[in-house]
Amino acid sequence: MLTNYLADIEQLLCEQRWEAALREACDLPQIAVALADPQLRSSSERVKRWCGKWVRAPETDSEGKRLERVHRVLCERLDHGDGAACESVPARALRRLRLHRLTRTLPGGFTSEHPAAADAQHAGEVEICYALIAAARRWYANSACRDAQVQANLALLALLH
Repeated sequence: MLTNYLADIEQLLCEQRWEAALREACDLPQIAVALADPQLRSSSERVKRWCGKWVRAPETDSEGKRLERVHRVLCERLDHGDGAACESVPARALRRLRLHRLTRTLPGGFTSEHPAAADAQHAGEVEICYALIAAARRWYANSACRDAQVQANLALLALLH
């Protein structure tokens, strides 16, 4: 389910649907935090901690500007969301994750390169999306795939209609 979700974000990027890809990618930290919680709850503080642990700056970015940009964009989105300070179930994000297992976008082909955006704003969005996709993959491979709570919640979401 999570793998399909990540692939769908990459497909949106290939189709140059920047805003949709950014919206889906920015849900990844909330989804990860909620999946690790017995009540599927998330909070802005826990999302920020997750990002601090799993979002990494590339080796060429010694100053961590990418990490700062990802944190800034996520914090802005979290501060504008409802219930930013308290714990809540990110129902919209989890519903979209669950629905991605049912519908798949037909791929337009695969490229070995990340798509380049025509302008600086979209280039920043693409960079944030790939940073969050990489963080989600790292989180799942290094932690979540062996976490009984995450696996139980993924199974629960797969069963919900």
